[in-house]
Amino acid sequence: MPKEKELFIRAREILRSHPTPLLVCSRQIIGRKFELLKRLFPEVSHFYAMKANSHPKVVEQVVNMGMGLDVSSPGELSLAKKYSVPGEKIIYTQPIKKEEEIEIARDYGVKALIFDNPEEAKKIARIWKEAPVLLRIKVENPFCVVNLSEKFGAEPGDAKELIKFAREKGLNPRGIAFHVGSQTVNPVPYIETLKIVKRQFDILASEKIFMDLLDIGGGFPVTYRQPLMAIEQFIEPINHVLENYFPSTEIISEPGRFIIGDACYLIARVVGKAIRKGMNWYYIDDGLYGSFSGKVYDHADYPVLTEREGQGKPSVIAGPTCDSFDVVYREILLPELEIGDILIFTSMGAYTYSSASNFNGLEKPNLIIEEEEIEF
Repeated sequence: MPKEKELFIRAREILRSHPTPLLVCSRQIIGRKFELLKRLFPEVSHFYAMKANSHPKVVEQVVNMGMGLDVSSPGELSLAKKYSVPGEKIIYTQPIKKEEEIEIARDYGVKALIFDNPEEAKKIARIWKEAPVLLRIKVENPFCVVNLSEKFGAEPGDAKELIKFAREKGLNPRGIAFHVGSQTVNPVPYIETLKIVKRQFDILASEKIFMDLLDIGGGFPVTYRQPLMAIEQFIEPINHVLENYFPSTEIISEPGRFIIGDACYLIARVVGKAIRKGMNWYYIDDGLYGSFSGKVYDHADYPVLTEREGQGKPSVIAGPTCDSFDVVYREILLPELEIGDILIFTSMGAYTYSSASNFNGLEKPNLIIEEEEIEF
């Protein structure tokens, strides 16, 4: 049986007890992605980036698998506490924090805080003496979909002085952190940044300042509508550099999208149709203010599946709100659809539920965890 047909059969079974829109996540796929990272990065400890999808069921699943957590707010830390995650398995990665956040992180005993400027170092030092900190540096990366170094990250050349400054203020700088950018499709930025970090570690060691922790961030890609290189091919050169440059350094990563992105699909229903300027418009019960918020904030382009057959015609898929901005796809090739049809959108696990809103009084879609794995 073709995979798509099997997926629709399973979707219709699920819809007997759940309304649309519905996010369906596979427990087995989440586990398989984590096991894949552990195999490809045997010396790296992985901390799930909760911002990718902080639904309690997802967090519970990754915690039960043994992952640490990358948190960036008191709310995320509170959820970690709910599942009894020890402080040593939590990193607080928000570079700019309220004083109350530092107090909460201190009281919880997190593994490390992130800073990227002198003012933040002074703030942390006032509240948490000898706090374990990592200096975040910026990364130049033309291969990422979302640039994460415009708002945060120190210049790499300033690393030595900033780490020395942190030490002088009474902090415990343990190393360097970086994030190459979200959905990075080429491993080169990791490799080039690791070379920069190695130089900074060596410069610091020459002054008897030894770093023992390296955070390589996240950014590992998942497949949307454009093909990618195999993840094994992507990670191999990164791991090679880690093994040769940092053989005795504790290394951690912050995968979010890679863990949850491919593990979920969305079931939505066609609730209306019209012809506008000669083109079919299909209105579905989820949109840019809901699960498709990832198209706006994260520039993701999710694959679309339909049960209908026939010649594809340029069509529009629009969301359910009263805002004309709420158009999910324009000029996408689709066969003739009817009201009541369901559509399935794959790779919908990351930055969908987490950034959805209740605009127009519409509820976020429900999210369920499925035991079985269906390829899609």
